[in-house]
Amino acid sequence: MQAATKQSKVPSSANGETAGSVPALDRSLDLLETLSVEPFGLTLSQLSEKLSAPKNSVFRITQTLLSRGYVARDESTLAFRLSSKLLKLAPPQWGGVSLPAASREAMNWLRDETGETVQLGVLSEYEGVIIDQVEGNQSLRIVVDLGIRFALHDNAPGKLLLAYMTPEQQSLALSEIKLTATTSRTITTKTELRKECERIIGTGYSTDYAEADDGVHCIAAPIFDTDEQVVGTLWISGPAKRMPKSTFRELGEKVSTTGQRISRLIREMA
Repeated sequence: MQAATKQSKVPSSANGETAGSVPALDRSLDLLETLSVEPFGLTLSQLSEKLSAPKNSVFRITQTLLSRGYVARDESTLAFRLSSKLLKLAPPQWGGVSLPAASREAMNWLRDETGETVQLGVLSEYEGVIIDQVEGNQSLRIVVDLGIRFALHDNAPGKLLLAYMTPEQQSLALSEIKLTATTSRTITTKTELRKECERIIGTGYSTDYAEADDGVHCIAAPIFDTDEQVVGTLWISGPAKRMPKSTFRELGEKVSTTGQRISRLIREMA
């Protein structure tokens, strides 16, 4: 018979706040969580309204986060958004090694094999986030800022992350995301997107036939953790002229091989 374990409760104050909490820190974390689901950011006024907080208080918090590099501000819209610095604080780790670190050697190999830029992303709510990249060795190459978010319906990595969700997660995601057409090839119906997800599971990789950007193709594959759950995706991106549809199968096999290589390394490190 095991001895009963005494559990302690953190008392709450009369106004509902946890006793001993720091209001400014609570508000700062609320702000970060609010921005995490706003890919285009929010202005000072919008943040103040969403947080039900005085503008001067929100201003002080945003200035501190801005100076520390945790948020960035768009000069044209004046909207604040999360920066890529937050992605470096607690990425998935196995044996003390992060996903970008575990993936780098294989990403370099894939870049050398294809000549194209290799990017790494993870799921964040109902979007993907780019957390690392290895630039291609072509004079014309696709390069983005780390921390950029991408939709789940109009590109290879996004569709792959959607495809490997559980049925419940996928249904919820499809009820939340907007199937906006960004090119004439973008999938804009749930029925067609579900069929695409089935195709992705069948082949083991996902393709983007100029569905997000005209003239740009990409091919993505999954990375699995020790529980065989998709922990991220990597993909190659390049101009349509260098990556015509006729090359998708050959390149898809190379991207899939790279994802499997990273997955094996993660299992070995765990």
